Amino acid sequence: MSSAKPSGLIELHLAVLLFGGTALFSKLIPLSALDITFLRCIVAATVLGLLVKLSRKRLTLASKQDYLVAIGLGVIVSLHWVTYFAAMQLSSVAIGMIAFFTYPVMTVIAEPLLTGRKIKLLDMISGVLVLIGVILLIPEANLGNDTTLGIAIGIVSAILFTARNLLHKRYFSQYSGPHAMFYQTLVAVVFLMPWHQTELNSISLEVWGLIILLGVVFTAAPHALFTSALRQLSAKTVGLVSCLQPFYGAMLALIILGEELNLNTVIGGTIIVATAIFETHQSHQSQRRKKNA
Repeated sequence: MSSAKPSGLIELHLAVLLFGGTALFSKLIPLSALDITFLRCIVAATVLGLLVKLSRKRLTLASKQDYLVAIGLGVIVSLHWVTYFAAMQLSSVAIGMIAFFTYPVMTVIAEPLLTGRKIKLLDMISGVLVLIGVILLIPEANLGNDTTLGIAIGIVSAILFTARNLLHKRYFSQYSGPHAMFYQTLVAVVFLMPWHQTELNSISLEVWGLIILLGVVFTAAPHALFTSALRQLSAKTVGLVSCLQPFYGAMLALIILGEELNLNTVIGGTIIVATAIFETHQSHQSQRRKKNA
């Protein structure tokens, strides 16, 4: 048992690093955000399906209702990924990821509305801080500016991700990460197929290599690692380490793509990520108090 925790931490950091690395493909793959998502999901669904079968678990779901939930989650995930990549194609990897990482604060504000509980004052203050952080990222209040439009689309992606997480937690959490994501990526393939524009035979071998790398190493693998880490570590540790995703993404973009960060991006990003870390910590402290009560 003593070796499980360090092993879990390594798996978790590697998963978060790979999740952060997905953002780079918005710049590396010369296709639209929709085509990148569609092709990514074909590869990921295939690999995730094989992972579930190799773990000797059934691919089928427990009830007809679960299939309907999987369809709904798959549609939301596909829209989330399309907007996620589009945000970075319009702005930069760092700005797109920071805008997307408003989702932890959206979650703590949205969850009480769904459960009928009152929103805490600290959560409202966190919301205001995140808004200040986003304002610092915006170069001008004009959607004709690509960076501003990228930030707006990144926030839409965060809203979709928040909705997906809340619905998943409530209706689909009985399934493992790879099993749940197999269905969501499969639904995404079917949902996005009518809008897919690039002819498959026109895609070069180099681009296919990047698509396979994205689908296998940066989609299927981190979900498997993340699921394994969840079994070994506390939810609090997982949540806090996950907040490093924008940092990992920005550093990879700096090293691989040569994307530099301006001062406003650093300040705004620090405010948003620090608030996300604070809210994640507060959420797990609250859950612990409820268990001990």
